[in-house]
Amino acid sequence: MNLISNYSSGFLKRDLFAGITVAALLIPQGMAYALIAGLPPIYGLYAALTPQIIYALLGTSRQLAVGPVAMDSLLVATGLGALSIDDPSQYILMAIFLAFLVGAIQLLMGLFRMGFIISFLSKPVIIGFTSAAAVIIGLSQLKHILGIELSQSNQLHIFIQSLINSNSSLHFMTIIISITSLVFILLIKKLNRKIPSALIAVILGILWVYFNGLDKQGVSVVGVIPEGLPSFQSPSFEVGSLKKLFPTAFTLALVAFMEAISIGKTMEEKHKNYVIDPNQELIALGSANIIGSFFQSYPTTGGFSRTAVNDQAGAKTGVAAMVTAFSVAIILMFFTHWFYFLPKAVLASIIITAVINLVDFKFAIRLYKKRKDEFVILIITFLATLFLGITEGILLGILISLLLLVYRASMPHYAFLGRIGNTNYFKNVNRFPEEIIQREDLIILRFDAQLFFGNIQFFKELVLNTIEEKEKVVKGFVINARAINYIDSTASEQLYDLILSLQKKGIRVMVVGAIGPARDLILKSKIIKILKKQNLFITSGDATDDFDGITKKTPLQKKLSRQSNT
Repeated sequence: MNLISNYSSGFLKRDLFAGITVAALLIPQGMAYALIAGLPPIYGLYAALTPQIIYALLGTSRQLAVGPVAMDSLLVATGLGALSIDDPSQYILMAIFLAFLVGAIQLLMGLFRMGFIISFLSKPVIIGFTSAAAVIIGLSQLKHILGIELSQSNQLHIFIQSLINSNSSLHFMTIIISITSLVFILLIKKLNRKIPSALIAVILGILWVYFNGLDKQGVSVVGVIPEGLPSFQSPSFEVGSLKKLFPTAFTLALVAFMEAISIGKTMEEKHKNYVIDPNQELIALGSANIIGSFFQSYPTTGGFSRTAVNDQAGAKTGVAAMVTAFSVAIILMFFTHWFYFLPKAVLASIIITAVINLVDFKFAIRLYKKRKDEFVILIITFLATLFLGITEGILLGILISLLLLVYRASMPHYAFLGRIGNTNYFKNVNRFPEEIIQREDLIILRFDAQLFFGNIQFFKELVLNTIEEKEKVVKGFVINARAINYIDSTASEQLYDLILSLQKKGIRVMVVGAIGPARDLILKSKIIKILKKQNLFITSGDATDDFDGITKKTPLQKKLSRQSNT
């Protein structure tokens, strides 16, 4: 409703042009991606219809083009392949139910404001996963490119084995069509990306097969495509399939959201006249998939290439998506018979040219040079996706990322500080060794992380080892707590014991720069009973001066260093 009430007549011309331009790309792409999912091409057009309209009404991005995409189509094939469905009609029903299930998960995540969950998908995981998926998608089209019978698998080693064991002979004419289509699409894209190279390739491929009777010479074609709009029907499923499909549906929901939000954020940064709301995006995508499933759509999300085309063509609002959907509806109602002679080799060529850009070599090289630990995550995710499976790859990537996060949190950065000359600046003694006044009787430690059960032992050992080195001369120990925003119960108990043990050795313990949340926890816990409020300071300079007996706290310093929300 907001779309209609705020619509400007000046946008109409641009939205019309953009909508028709995207339709020219979406029609061949939709049919091609349906092939990846193991579905008849018509279902790619069904997926390009209703979901677009629903997203245009509910979504927060004005340029995002929703519909079938390569990666999600591959996940559909993976999930349904695990069910070993022999009946093609049952396979289609399960693909439609998968859309409903994915939509339900996304909608619930949006209603419970779980948009933050995308933060657990780090860029190395995303790049490793998408690069491997691109390889798998490309390989999945070899049977159409070469014109051979080939068992499909989403695990690289199994696929290679099936390729070696294949007894089918190469089909020469199919290979010629494939190579010609690939070269043609890539050349057109290089000359001008605004030209609908995929649509032109489709038209030329149909004419080539029709006038030369190549379908009778063994070239595989799309064949009969039902005419008319998708009928309304409730998604049907077996209860036993729900448990098997849920892992795939959950992965699909996350991956689809990741794709849509990353594209949407890119458009937001470019236009700056609207804001992407992750939770509303989940609601919009979930609703699009749920309602789409009642009109025979399989899972959809925002597409990289179509969104770029939509933006370049001048789309201003979601009306462009509605124009695209209307264009697809016209094709479905009156012109599906035109695609009878469309070679599957052309569709396979469109898929391969679309996924080439998903392999990001530059980012991988940059990580290898500067972030070896994150490069390892990328490679593990990439290899796991290739050899274990799509779902297993992304889940393993997320798990390793979280393990790395826990490892870093358990051994965070720290620094010993010292005063620079006669100033009130305290810096890392290792970074400014010549400028800092070294003293043996006072140690200042800055700990750059929260204190919790996972790193408190590391903190204790760090403090005790440092004290041990200067045990005979050290009289004061300052904990610079500026970066400590939380202290859990385990850390609080052990910090109490640590402070007590230092005090028994005649060492005065002080805490400086504690921010509100950490200061509140200290004041509420039993730590304050042994630390005493007079040992809380605002700056390292205040603590050092008090330790040396140079100055006393002013009333304002006392208030600021002890202020609590209690």
